[in-house]
Amino acid sequence: MTKSVGMRRNLAGYGDAGFSVFLRKAFIKALGYTDDALDRPIIGIVDTDSGYNACHRNLPDLIEAASRGVMLAGGIPIPFPVISIQESFAHPTSMYLRNLMAMDVEEMIRAQPMDAVILLGGCDKTVPALIMGAASAWVPAILLVSGPMLAGSWRGERLGACTDCRRFWGRYRAGDLTDQQIAEVNSELAPTVGFCGVMGTASTMALATEALGMMLPGGACVPAVHGERRRLAELTGTRAVAMAAERLTPDQILTPAAFTNALRTVLAAGGSTNALIHLAAMAGRLGIGIDLDGIDRIARETPVLIDLKPTGQGYMEDLYHAGGLVPMLREIAPLLDLSCLTVTGRTLGENLDAAPPPFPQSVIRPFADPIFSGGAMAVLRGNLAPHGAIIKQAAATPSLLQHTGRAVVFKSLADLAARIDDPALDVTPDDVLVMQNAGPKGAPGMPEAGYIPIPKKLLQQGVKDMVRISDARMSGTAFGTIVLHVSPESAIGGPLGLVRDGDNIRLDTAGRTLSLEVDDATLAARAAEQPPTPTGEGRRGYAKLYLDTVTQAERGCDFDFAIPPITRTIP
Repeated sequence: MTKSVGMRRNLAGYGDAGFSVFLRKAFIKALGYTDDALDRPIIGIVDTDSGYNACHRNLPDLIEAASRGVMLAGGIPIPFPVISIQESFAHPTSMYLRNLMAMDVEEMIRAQPMDAVILLGGCDKTVPALIMGAASAWVPAILLVSGPMLAGSWRGERLGACTDCRRFWGRYRAGDLTDQQIAEVNSELAPTVGFCGVMGTASTMALATEALGMMLPGGACVPAVHGERRRLAELTGTRAVAMAAERLTPDQILTPAAFTNALRTVLAAGGSTNALIHLAAMAGRLGIGIDLDGIDRIARETPVLIDLKPTGQGYMEDLYHAGGLVPMLREIAPLLDLSCLTVTGRTLGENLDAAPPPFPQSVIRPFADPIFSGGAMAVLRGNLAPHGAIIKQAAATPSLLQHTGRAVVFKSLADLAARIDDPALDVTPDDVLVMQNAGPKGAPGMPEAGYIPIPKKLLQQGVKDMVRISDARMSGTAFGTIVLHVSPESAIGGPLGLVRDGDNIRLDTAGRTLSLEVDDATLAARAAEQPPTPTGEGRRGYAKLYLDTVTQAERGCDFDFAIPPITRTIP
């Protein structure tokens, strides 16, 4: 039986397929389409533009260019809107809304006729949400990101969102900058549209998705404001028509080997810890589980090669001028599975062979001369994190990676905000800052609050870093000796919730352990007093759905009902 195509796909249920097509054509002809146009392959274009989302403000231009590519290839493009998430405009947190966007993407692809779909995104949670939704919808799909913004300049110093946002805000809190100076900086941090130009989550996910094979080669790094970004959009539209004819669906590309390639890429790029959660969620939609101990193993053998903030010094436009992702992939090629299929219809290895030859540049280091060796990230376990925790050791202070200190505990985000700058706070530079109830259920939404601020009185003494531990996340733009994703989270009875002021905590990064030095009997007594796990009881709508079904960090913080049975594991 021939599969329905074009306007005959995903028909409205009137009990008469012929009438469904007839009615559909009648209404879409109000937009001026001819029968000839409507008989062509339909390429849906997911539009995540929003007045709240400067990261995506160039999407109207990209939709125009992608549509041109579709029409040149003999298809008909139809853009349609879905939820748009901008990191700093999402309450309570963008992670809380990522799964809602993934559901929106999946259901709109299923509900409307399209033979292939172009996924347009960029800002942090939009790329994983788009891939999660498309992977569950089983329609040929290709991603195009909005592109990174350009760097700005303040008083001769190059800067950009958002590593420099945190760095300058820290200086302001310490009293090093005046109100006027911080206002000047504020106007230079994001001088153009596009996503953050450092190796934050948005850039990390763009690189990971190109390595996965879901984006055209070179698609991750081209700045948002460059003409090349629009040419990529046109080529993406052209390729989408071919993918529709080939029926090249995401499951053929998103294999265990492809996800392992993406993990290698994240590690070699010094990428965001958020990527581990997103890749787990994306892989989970294909029934692929991610093994944290396996991640730690491949991290140890994958050096950091890209000299971008926060691990290095450069910006995404520098990586673009250095040749984009391709030179780095060539450096780590012996660690990759080059036989993985990509949206080009060729393998990753064939794409690398077809790319322009290398040239001298200083942004991507040789494998033998890395920015950081020994693993950009490390997976920690112990009685404080039985199911795992993550530290981005490449962005940490080396002297703090092995540390024992006294816990200073904040029970919630509100408690942190109320007390962190209190001059009476009992805290020293050797202490360990602990935040509880900031995980997937506890916050809710696992906010990027793991970058716990240094107490103001210590900042004024010149303290730049401390060991900080939480069940929250951290922006990929952030830096410091910060332990994240502690699982199980404190809100569901995890040991992190049992920590009290004055307890000793031992961080042994080399030994991959995180230990609370309190005897089992004391912990059992504290556990008996632990509040019940938060649920959706008394809530309504999305909040109820989220609290009742969200998984822990190691499973991607996806909804449990959206994940098919896990039949394969990586790496």
